[in-house]
Amino acid sequence: MTDRIQLGAIFPQTEIGSDPAAIRDYAQAAETLGYDYILAFDHVLGANPASRPGWKGVYSHADPFHEPFTLFGYLAAVTQNIGLATGVIILPQRQTVLVAKQAAEVDVLSGGRLRLGIGIGWNAVEYEALGESFGNRGARSEEQIELMRKLWTNELVTHRGRWHTITDAGLNPLPAQRPIPVWLGGSDDRVLRRIARIGDGWISNLRQPDHTAQRIIADIHRHADDAGRPADAIGIEGWTSIRGGDPSQAVRAWADVGATHVSVNTMRAGLDSPQDHIDAIRRFMEAAAQ
Repeated sequence: MTDRIQLGAIFPQTEIGSDPAAIRDYAQAAETLGYDYILAFDHVLGANPASRPGWKGVYSHADPFHEPFTLFGYLAAVTQNIGLATGVIILPQRQTVLVAKQAAEVDVLSGGRLRLGIGIGWNAVEYEALGESFGNRGARSEEQIELMRKLWTNELVTHRGRWHTITDAGLNPLPAQRPIPVWLGGSDDRVLRRIARIGDGWISNLRQPDHTAQRIIADIHRHADDAGRPADAIGIEGWTSIRGGDPSQAVRAWADVGATHVSVNTMRAGLDSPQDHIDAIRRFMEAAAQ
């Protein structure tokens, strides 16, 4: 892992709008300002709360989401160096080989700039619509990661698993990174053990490095030691919000608990336009640089 903490801008999915020029301008601004990566959330479709009494989902059908792989194909063409990270792709609701293919293509087109953050999700409505099982999503994700890494690093793959079968076939083109880094989101102990054994990093959705974050990081390091992996082989990404006070203090606090990456979120902060989001990440970078 790099000694310098990396700073990311969380792509304002629900507020950026659908103008390709505005999306381009945001990405280019983040790159020019010195951000190391852009991180994008993922939802394939949204549920209608009106037909679901008691709905507690964070997002609904009223919240727009650009599809991350397609978005990153576009951003790869309009930027030069900034990293592209998913935070997170809901992997088990998708076909594994197709995700591997899409990720490889983004990595090729971007010259090796993709970091694939994956998670198992909370929205059973999406699983139903995509024809995948919600109940076994955690265990299935482990085989998915194993299979994707095989596909990214071998010309031909034969795989006989519990959920997947491939007979002497492979992706072409292979990604620039072999393999593409796979980071995991989530805080359940089963996820933390999975990160410690097979993950390249943990993506937190906590807004500050409180006692919960410190406990999770300590658990990941302990599980990594049990698995025979060095703790510094596993990246740690914290989040903060422009509503959260002093940006330089937030970055420093995350660094103090072992974070290697910190991403800033500008959504739900009362910003009215794509330019407002650009101005917000500019102010954050200026403060964080101190």
